[in-house]
Amino acid sequence: MLSTMLRAGVAIALAASASVAVAQQPAKPECLVGAKPGGGCDLTCRLAGTALANAKLLEKPLAVNYMEGGVGAVAMNHIVGSRPAEGGLLVAASSGSALLLAQKKFGNNDENSVRWVAALGADFGAIVVAADSPHKTLKDLVEAIKKSPNDFPVAGGGAVGSQDWMKLAMIWKAAGHDPRTMRYIALEGGGPVITNLQGGHVKIGSSEISEFAPHHKAGKVRVLAVMTDKRLPGDVADVPTAKEQGYDLDWTVWRGVYLGPKV
Repeated sequence: MLSTMLRAGVAIALAASASVAVAQQPAKPECLVGAKPGGGCDLTCRLAGTALANAKLLEKPLAVNYMEGGVGAVAMNHIVGSRPAEGGLLVAASSGSALLLAQKKFGNNDENSVRWVAALGADFGAIVVAADSPHKTLKDLVEAIKKSPNDFPVAGGGAVGSQDWMKLAMIWKAAGHDPRTMRYIALEGGGPVITNLQGGHVKIGSSEISEFAPHHKAGKVRVLAVMTDKRLPGDVADVPTAKEQGYDLDWTVWRGVYLGPKV
C-alpha cells in the first residue's frame, strides 16, 4: 500500500514540472538517504526513482546514496553547506525529520534551511519482535513488560525523544511503567532495527510498517501491531491494529523529499 501511495505521489507531485525536467536533465540525478540502507527513507528514494522513470521525467536512473549520522542531520548539513544549488539532488525526509528539526537537533539548520518539495505518501507506526519471540500479540507483550520491563531491551531508528522512541514510550505507559526507564538503543533507520532483532541484541523494535513488511512476509520477524485506524492490505493484512487489541495507538508518518536551499 505504501509503495502504491508513494509512487503515485511522486508522479503527481512532479508531473506539473515535466516540461522543465525534460528540458533541463540533471547530469547525475541522485537521491540521498540520511540513514543506513533498508529503511523508509531508502524506500522513498527508490520509489521516487521508479516513479520518475515511469513518468519519463528522467533519462538517467536516479542513483541512491547514503549518508548516515544524526538521523538525517549529517545529510542536511552536507546539502546546505556543500551542495545547496544542485537541482538533480533529492533528499529523503519524513515527519521524523520535522520532529528533530523542531527539537533543534539538526544544529544550526531549521525548517527554512532547505527547499521542501512534497510529502509523497503515508507510512504507519509498527511494533515488531523476532520471529521466534514467545509473544504472539501486543497484549502478550504489554503484559510481559508489565511484569519485568528490564527483560526487554528495545531499539528504534532514532534517538531518545524521536518518534520511534515515542511509540515504544506509549507501549511502556500502557504497561504501567515510566518510559524513561526503557533500555533503549538508538539506531540509524529501520534497517538496523531488523538486524538487531534478528541478532538477538534487542527484543522489541519500533519503526514504520514499510520497513518491516518484507521481513514479516518472509517470516524473519513478527509484526505485532500496526498503529492505524484499520488494517492495511497486502503483505501485512494479517497484522492487527493496536486498537483492535485494546490500545488506542495511532501513528501516521509522512514521507517526502527536499532540495538544497538555492535550487
